[in-house]
Amino acid sequence: MEETTFIIVIEVLGTISFAISGIRLAAAKNYDWFGAYVIGLVTAIGGGTLRDVLIKVPVFWMESWLYLAVTGLSLLTVLIFRRTLVGGFRTLFIFDAIGLALFVVIGIEKSLAMGYPMWVAITMGIITGSFGGVVRDMLINEVPLFFRKDIYATACLAGGVVYSLVWLLDVDPIIPQSLCAVTVIGLRVLAVKYNWSLPVLKVDPNIQPDAEDEMKNIFTLKRKDNKLK
Repeated sequence: MEETTFIIVIEVLGTISFAISGIRLAAAKNYDWFGAYVIGLVTAIGGGTLRDVLIKVPVFWMESWLYLAVTGLSLLTVLIFRRTLVGGFRTLFIFDAIGLALFVVIGIEKSLAMGYPMWVAITMGIITGSFGGVVRDMLINEVPLFFRKDIYATACLAGGVVYSLVWLLDVDPIIPQSLCAVTVIGLRVLAVKYNWSLPVLKVDPNIQPDAEDEMKNIFTLKRKDNKLK
């Protein structure tokens, strides 16, 4: 019972953090209130929804109106403290990092509770933490942070690995949960502070095919194929 309550508390806190990060971005794009609410909601529940579908459990936000209400309160918070929350990258980063860390922990915990192996639990932690942000960025017409060179998914993976190593020691569950969250937040902070990033796949522009020429070649091949038929 205590562990279930703890998970719900983490889930609500993660929902608040991610909802505010999404609403903050929507406000920067001059979305109306409803649009901002939708972006915040998708950011908050997107990863958890996919996780629950994959591990075959009831989708968490469909069992309680609490998460929809929490997103509404997050919108109200942004409206009241607009100058503080909307201005600057730091605010978005703080809420995004906290939400990411908490949701990674939730994804791992829920998966382990359903009897899945640790590697699946870590994967679900990454999905829970990052998928909502992917959908958010797509909806606001930005390249998802998940696919950029930023230390984002890598931070989730590192947090999951730390969780698994500490979990093997058979200690109190709060220890691997806390260390996992600290690892995720710590890596995100250090990556931004010291400009850490993953190597980027680069293609020589001299040999990179032009997208328009590629499409013309495809249509030409299709026409030839139809004539042969």
